[in-house]
Amino acid sequence: MALKPTIYKCKIALTDLSRNYYDTLNLTIAQHPSETLERMMVRMLAFCINAQESLTLTKGLSTVEEPDLWAHAPDGRIAMWIDVGEPTPDRIKKATRIAQTVKVYSFNSKSNVWWTQEREKFAPLTATVFQFSWPNVQALAKLAQRTMDISVTITEESAYVATESGECEVGWSVLKGE
Repeated sequence: MALKPTIYKCKIALTDLSRNYYDTLNLTIAQHPSETLERMMVRMLAFCINAQESLTLTKGLSTVEEPDLWAHAPDGRIAMWIDVGEPTPDRIKKATRIAQTVKVYSFNSKSNVWWTQEREKFAPLTATVFQFSWPNVQALAKLAQRTMDISVTITEESAYVATESGECEVGWSVLKGE
């Protein structure tokens, strides 16, 4: 019998000072049985950083041909493709052919090794690659609850996240800009 995903409900008060974007988001996030809490929370944070009307969570790990998040243009084409983790350059090359904007959010303890090994292969691709601080991501994961009221305030390369169970700041750096 296959394991079922764990469902998380998030009500997010989003303030993005960098983009002058303010919204209340209601997200239902399905955590795949093989997905870590850290990865799931990074998907939630990437959603906040890129929030827009057409952005949606995909089926994630269970559907390898889809990104973690995407936005479609009114004509149905993929406007934005967002992968979380350390994807292969071939996967991102394919994404750049079908999406107008491609972003990668790397986050785990082996992120530096992955980037050192793959940097040259990503260089010609029209994708932006970000790296979250692993200790910050671990602190973010500790705030996770099945039902969450979250306040996220974004300024430049940092997100301040507050919940009923605590708060943390998650910073990121741009490894490759576009």
